[in-house]
Amino acid sequence: MKAIVYTQHGGTGVLTLAEWPVPEPGAGEVRVRVRVSGVNPTDWKTRQGLTAVGELAEQVPNQDGSGVIDAVGEGVSPARVGERVWLWLAAFGRPHGGTAQEYVLLPERNAVVLPGDASYELGAALGVPALTAHRCLTVADGGPARLAPGTLEGRTVLVAGGAGAVGNAAIQLARWAGATVVTTVSGARKAELAKAAGAHHVVNYRDEDAAQQIRELVPDGVGIVVEVSPAVNAGLDVAVAAPNAVVAFYANNGGDAITLPVRASMAPNLRWQGVLLYTVPDDAVANGIADVSAAVAEGALRVGEEAGLPLHRYPLDRTGEAHAAVEGNTVGKVLVEVSAD
Repeated sequence: MKAIVYTQHGGTGVLTLAEWPVPEPGAGEVRVRVRVSGVNPTDWKTRQGLTAVGELAEQVPNQDGSGVIDAVGEGVSPARVGERVWLWLAAFGRPHGGTAQEYVLLPERNAVVLPGDASYELGAALGVPALTAHRCLTVADGGPARLAPGTLEGRTVLVAGGAGAVGNAAIQLARWAGATVVTTVSGARKAELAKAAGAHHVVNYRDEDAAQQIRELVPDGVGIVVEVSPAVNAGLDVAVAAPNAVVAFYANNGGDAITLPVRASMAPNLRWQGVLLYTVPDDAVANGIADVSAAVAEGALRVGEEAGLPLHRYPLDRTGEAHAAVEGNTVGKVLVEVSAD
């Protein structure tokens, strides 16, 4: 089988195409024939060594993907063979576990049934973005731990960077759960995508009066902020926050240090909540998997231009180009087409 691998940190040139024997699943594992591999910022950052811990082993990149279970190990029901599945955190703690290969072995928990006739492209776009968005939407004081139609009814959500993959998932999940969704973007093209995803209101964060615009749209303030650039947007977030709001930040775009207005954060009991999928508690991850799957089954999570998330496809032997596209902030979802039916 073909696999993309790297043995040292660096640019896309460290990625090479290898030929390996097809592996056999061990106890508690499933083997998935990968159809589509999804690329996220965490994948190129790990390749670069920006998030690395300890010694680097021979590593297959990419956390997310989709495919079909074609073999199972001891302790796994044989009925799972043939299941169409979406994959999450495939490479985390598993050097040969990434999805940029034709066959991958995973703990069966990391291979989730892909509902109905959902596409493999959608399956490969879930994982990191959708589970991160779910966590951001379920950490508010007094808010729901689960998402379903009506669970965010009466709440207002601000999604920073609504044209990004996590932002897109957050808009769609929040709309599905009944929230009023405001999003900030940097231009007309991204505004179109955020509206296609389902945002009720779109504001250009570069406008000097962006906070005022948001306050006019939602006079009572925003209860949940899904934040990609806390260092840049801290002032705006504080200005639009409702009492007892939470700012759930999942990335450090624009800088790694935040200057917070202390009194302005204290008065509304504003909470700043970090979100990193790798360390989210197991029960919260389980809730996210169940709710994301339910949203897919109900048609509430979609991909493609019409859903505000254009798709960019690369073959397996051009995985380096796919990584470069994500690193270069390509708007939309970058996918690697690993194998066909």
